[in-house]
Amino acid sequence: MTDLTRATADIPPGRATIVDVARAAQVSRQTVSNVLNRPDKVAAPTLERVLREIDRLGFTPHVTAQQLRRRKAAAYGFEVNPSGHGRMGHILDEFLVQLTVAAPAHGSHLMTFAPDPDDVIEGYRQTLATGLVDGFVLADTRPGDPRPQWLLDHHVPFVAFGRVWDLPELLQWVDVDGGTGVRDAVAHLVAAGYERIGFLGWPAGSPVGDDRRSGWLAGLADAGRTASAVEAEESVQDLDQATAAAERLLRRLGPGSAVVCASDMLALGAVRAVRNTGLALGADIGVVGFDDTDVAEALSVTSIRQPIAEAARTAWDLLTSPQSPRPVLLSPVLTVRSSTTRTPSSPATRPRDTPITEEQ
Repeated sequence: MTDLTRATADIPPGRATIVDVARAAQVSRQTVSNVLNRPDKVAAPTLERVLREIDRLGFTPHVTAQQLRRRKAAAYGFEVNPSGHGRMGHILDEFLVQLTVAAPAHGSHLMTFAPDPDDVIEGYRQTLATGLVDGFVLADTRPGDPRPQWLLDHHVPFVAFGRVWDLPELLQWVDVDGGTGVRDAVAHLVAAGYERIGFLGWPAGSPVGDDRRSGWLAGLADAGRTASAVEAEESVQDLDQATAAAERLLRRLGPGSAVVCASDMLALGAVRAVRNTGLALGADIGVVGFDDTDVAEALSVTSIRQPIAEAARTAWDLLTSPQSPRPVLLSPVLTVRSSTTRTPSSPATRPRDTPITEEQ
C-alpha cells in the first residue's frame, strides 16, 4: 500500500471530498470536476483512474460512477407540449407528474423541454446534443408524427404513451384501450335502462376519437342494437360547439336516452345541453365522459378514467428494460356518478367484468 493510498483508506464511505479524490488519483480538483460534469473533456486513462478512486472512496453513489463510465445520463427527455398540438391538458399533465414520481424507482429522472414551434424535431435534436439525456418519452402520438421515425433513424431509445399509428411493427409503447372503455360505458347505460344511446365524438380522422367511436358501435352490437347515423354527432374540443352539437343530438334522441362522449369537455357540453332543454341529468338523460377530470367529479358526471400512474410505471419499464419490448394496452375504469343514475332507488349497475367504481 502506498502512502497516498494509506492516507485515503480510512475515509468513511460517503465522507470523501473532491479534494480527496483528486489527491488519490493524482490529478487536479478541476480534473475531477470535469470527470463528473464533462467527461468528454478528459483523456480516457485519466477518466478511468478518477472513476476508480470515486468508486473506492465512495465520493458519489456507485451507480453514478458506473453511469459515467458508460457515458449515460440516466435521464430521459419529455416535451412539455408534445408536437405543439392543442390538447386537453389534464391527462398529459397528470402523466408528466406520474412519470416524475415513478422515475427514481427505475434509477432515472426526467428532463422536460419546450417544443420548437417551427420544427417538431429540433427540440429533440437540441436536447439530445446536450448529452444530458439518454432518450425520450413521447406523448400525444398521431398519424404523420415524425418523431418516432427520427428517433429510430438516430438509434435513440424511446417509449411512447400512445400507439405509434404509422409504425404498427413498433413495440415500445403503452396506451389505454379507449374503445373497450366506451364499450363498457355503453353496457353500463344499457343495464341502467336508457332506451337510446348516442355518441358525441370528435371529427373523423382522429385515431383516438375513432377508436372510442368504435367502442360505442361495439357496445351497441353487444346489446343487440343497431347504430343509426342520427344517434351520433361531432364537435371539436370547444365548450360552446360541444353544447350546440349535444343539443342537436338530444333533439333526435329524446328523453330516456343517454350520450357517451369522447372526452369530458364534450360531456360538459352535453350536461349544459341537458340543462338548456329543461331535462334532468341522469333521470331524463344520461351522460358519460372520458378521462374522469376534476370537472367531471365536481359535476358528478360518470366518466372513464385512464390508469395514468400505471401507464407511467409501464413506460419506465419499457424504457429501462428494453431487452424484450412489447406493446402494453391498459384497461380503463368506469367511475359511476349521478349523471347515469335514473332514479335514486335504482342505482346503475352493469354485468361486464371490467372494474367499475361507484361514487355516491
